[in-house]
Amino acid sequence: MSEMLHSTEAPVAPAMIALPDREAVTAQQQPMLAPREREVLQHISEGRTYLQTARRMGVTSYTVDTYLRRIRSKSGAGNKAELTRLAISLGL
Repeated sequence: MSEMLHSTEAPVAPAMIALPDREAVTAQQQPMLAPREREVLQHISEGRTYLQTARRMGVTSYTVDTYLRRIRSKSGAGNKAELTRLAISLGL
């Protein structure tokens, strides 16, 4: 702390720090999802249950759960709100 008080260098204003483009960061951070994972994500983000999603896709609810576990693992999403946010960022 005392070093900062006696420093001859002026602190850098936050506006002067170059930050990466928000869209570029988002694009880089988006997980690569398989087509069926994207389909499951879209259904869930639209408010469908696992069973409704499974019926629409012609799979079991266990398969939907498996896809969602993979999506969560790839994206770090922990709940439906985060999954919905991911779906929006992916344009689903």
